[in-house]
Amino acid sequence: MRLTFDTLEVLDAIDRRGSFAAAAEALHRVPSAITYSVQQAEEALDVQLFDRRGHRAKLTEAGRELLEEGRHLLRAAADLECRVRQVAKGWEAELRLAVDTLIGTDKLYGIATEFYEANSGTRLRFLHEVLGGTWDALASGRADLAIGASGDAPAGGAYSAKPLGQVQWSLVAAPFHPLARADAPVTAGDLLQHRAVSVADSSRLLPPRTAGLLSGQDVLTVATLEDKVAALVAGLGVGWIPKWIAEREAWAGRLALLEAASPRPPGEMVVAWRPETAGKATKWFVKRLEDPLVAATLLS
Repeated sequence: MRLTFDTLEVLDAIDRRGSFAAAAEALHRVPSAITYSVQQAEEALDVQLFDRRGHRAKLTEAGRELLEEGRHLLRAAADLECRVRQVAKGWEAELRLAVDTLIGTDKLYGIATEFYEANSGTRLRFLHEVLGGTWDALASGRADLAIGASGDAPAGGAYSAKPLGQVQWSLVAAPFHPLARADAPVTAGDLLQHRAVSVADSSRLLPPRTAGLLSGQDVLTVATLEDKVAALVAGLGVGWIPKWIAEREAWAGRLALLEAASPRPPGEMVVAWRPETAGKATKWFVKRLEDPLVAATLLS
């Protein structure tokens, strides 16, 4: 006899109820069936699982180890059964969300909490992407839903997209940076004389994009938006960042807001997905992100 989930359920019931008889009642079986199941397990493993002295069934050290590890298996099996049933109803086993760095995954945790409360059984995987990386993740199959995608969709793909909102941009530099002391609006010629800080496009297959950079300008490239802000605060260059971050850093005295002679136009962001493969989890998120308050929170 090999150890079975049925045996683990019997051990769990005995431990929780305190006796073989109570476990039999909880599992709707006769007591002799419970006793037989335990005896079979003990013979197969060649160990004693219960100390039968006294009125309460007490696990031996070996029995406790078996049950504690076995409970992990019981939970995993229950989760698997739930996911299989939900997949049959149209829910994805896993939903991969490519989130642009301008939004940040942390702003989606509240929505994720709501999603989990629906008990769909779908697992969530968040991907951190930059610039064209959100489209790249969708086009390459790395993601099922792109949140905060910008620019044109890749050619040859049947995508659906809905507007999420706009990102307002501010030009900033450290308070001690030379451009922070300029009296006149900062021109393209002024910017060319100073290093820019940029976040690297996370695309793997699509051509990488750049934004807010001038041809011939010295560039310091970093991996995340947080790294970019830190580099700007350190005085390593000048750059465009979302207005709400710029105002926060300026209020704290870490960055100075620069007046640009040619302001950067607002960036349009969308939620995008492939309708032919979209399951109920994808549709749930798309519907939730249609809420103007949710969209405003993600972009502020």
